[in-house]
Amino acid sequence: MNKKKILATLSSLVLVAFFAGCGLTSPETPDETPAETPAEEPAEGEEEPSDDMPEVTLVYAEVNPLDTIVGQTDTAFKEKVEELSNGKITIEIQASGVLGSENDVLDTMLGGGGTIDMSRISAFALTSYGGEKSKLLSIPYTFVNREHFWNFATSDLAPDFLLEPFENGTGVRGLFYGEEGFRHFFTVDPVNSIEDLAGMKLRVSNDPVMNGMVNGLGASPTVVSFGELYSALQTGVVDGAEQPIANYKSNAFQEVAPNMILDGHTLGAIQVIITNEAWDSLTPEQQDILMEAGEYASEFNRQISEEAENEVLQSLKDEGINIVEVTDPAPWQAAVKDVVEAETEGFEELYQQILDMQP
Repeated sequence: MNKKKILATLSSLVLVAFFAGCGLTSPETPDETPAETPAEEPAEGEEEPSDDMPEVTLVYAEVNPLDTIVGQTDTAFKEKVEELSNGKITIEIQASGVLGSENDVLDTMLGGGGTIDMSRISAFALTSYGGEKSKLLSIPYTFVNREHFWNFATSDLAPDFLLEPFENGTGVRGLFYGEEGFRHFFTVDPVNSIEDLAGMKLRVSNDPVMNGMVNGLGASPTVVSFGELYSALQTGVVDGAEQPIANYKSNAFQEVAPNMILDGHTLGAIQVIITNEAWDSLTPEQQDILMEAGEYASEFNRQISEEAENEVLQSLKDEGINIVEVTDPAPWQAAVKDVVEAETEGFEELYQQILDMQP
């Protein structure tokens, strides 16, 4: 599909995404098409899928609801795949964590059996699953803004990160990048500065970067499953956690932890991955469709993320949620200096290349 058609379709989907509130929906069409209306011709350079393309359904796991930035990106990918394949490829999205946490999903995907074929995964979650380079994307205070991240995601380095798990023999490969906004801490009790985090039990996933960062900030990292986080905040098992703004609201965490400090410690870099088993079962034509749809969904994500996040942030302020801006990031950056050095060891040159992509 040529880029002009992709961008035209993208514009309409962006509008639908914001007003639908939960995922994307296709415009309504009449039940009957007048006989005199000619069939739409493929755009120049675009090929119709072959008539003998086998039908396939791919199960796609998403830990967040479909009205989040990542959920809307999932839906954009699904709709584009099904459009390009004339419905021969179906993407069955299982959202809101019904298939488990990201680590649960990865364990299932790597275990084989085909019960989960694809997933949207936080880049840092791949660290223990053959994606050592992806760890660099979650190092605290690496990306100064979204443009910095997208400079990386569209660079010559990016494909190496996507294919690293496959090359390391772990059974999955990345298809495309996206992001879900900067991640911030939210807490049961108000936090007005870095000093207020001291001694707090902050929920983390079982990830060395996140654990090291929380320790550096003077808090106590506490591993809790994402699906249990709401009740953990409610019962005092943890005092706070961290998430992108859109995910914070969509999971209703503001009900039990109505304080957020916008430190922006990490940009929520994401990858959409597929198992080798599922990939190898596809025809080359079907693989091309997934790659083309991935390019489209990545651009869709890039277009909607910041505006969607700003809308959610304003709605939180309107609800009376206590939002604190961090005006001086220097103390936060200094506090995590040791974990940055430890977790980039052996990748210093590669990490510097990422830092140098700052606009």
